[in-house]
Amino acid sequence: MKREIVIGTRESRLAMWQARWVLERLQALYPHVCFTLRGIKTRGDRIQEVALSKIGDKGLFTKELELALQQREIDLAVHSMKDLPTSLPDGLAVGAICPREHPGDVLVSRAGHTLEELPHAALIGTSSTRRAAQLRHYRPDLRVTPVRGNVTTRLRKLEELGLDALVLAYAGLHRLGLDHLITQRIPYRICLPAVGQGAIGIEVRAGDGEVLEMIRLLDDPPTRAAVTAERSFLRELEGGCQVPVGALGEVKDGCLILEGMVATQDGSQLVRDKISGPVEQAESLGRELAARLMARGAGEILQKARQEFDQA
Repeated sequence: MKREIVIGTRESRLAMWQARWVLERLQALYPHVCFTLRGIKTRGDRIQEVALSKIGDKGLFTKELELALQQREIDLAVHSMKDLPTSLPDGLAVGAICPREHPGDVLVSRAGHTLEELPHAALIGTSSTRRAAQLRHYRPDLRVTPVRGNVTTRLRKLEELGLDALVLAYAGLHRLGLDHLITQRIPYRICLPAVGQGAIGIEVRAGDGEVLEMIRLLDDPPTRAAVTAERSFLRELEGGCQVPVGALGEVKDGCLILEGMVATQDGSQLVRDKISGPVEQAESLGRELAARLMARGAGEILQKARQEFDQA
């Protein structure tokens, strides 16, 4: 009888695509093993009509999967790295971070406009305070409204709510074969992505040597270094969905370049900086960049954002 490995995933179309991508690569590497998928509904999937910034984000899309791991109902969990909290439960570890898709955001405009071409006071939909803050900073005239749901749901709401445009992650649209809907890849100078955006992570029990060895070949060292730096940056700031924080790590010629930003929710204040160093120092580079931004006023911005969240 074949050894069975159960892969846990959220049930959305995009999450299932990512989990199948992992399954297919593992099956090709280990044809003697039976890999199966198990869909699990998370709290974030059940609460669709409330903005993430209003309900907090600690394990919103991961907690149920982690519980299934701990209870040995599944052997590994496939996540979007942007959903995974920077501190994991005891006994769990990120065993692999797969090669990253383009991590940036894109504009989907009903009239085919770029950000620069959108009319005055255009209505933009996004589920992210990070995106909203950076859009408002770039164009204070824009009206930004929260739009929750999976990719298909948000695209439907573009029409239903009479929005001028949506801002979404490139990776999600690309993986679902929806590149033709993209009006513009938003430049990083305007909008830094979420920490871990575009990267698929595989979470496992830290003591499960067999599964750790299996997934080791799916790990991409440059992506791991970049995402590790971003997560270290976010952890140091103690940011989350209610706080507009963006970061992007890139490895070029053996050097890790990390850029980060913190903003007020209305976009009126935004601090941003960049740092570089050896890839082996990913953790410390993230901490150092966070310290730089704190010294330039990020601490006050974060405190204000948390007060606004508590009063909401």
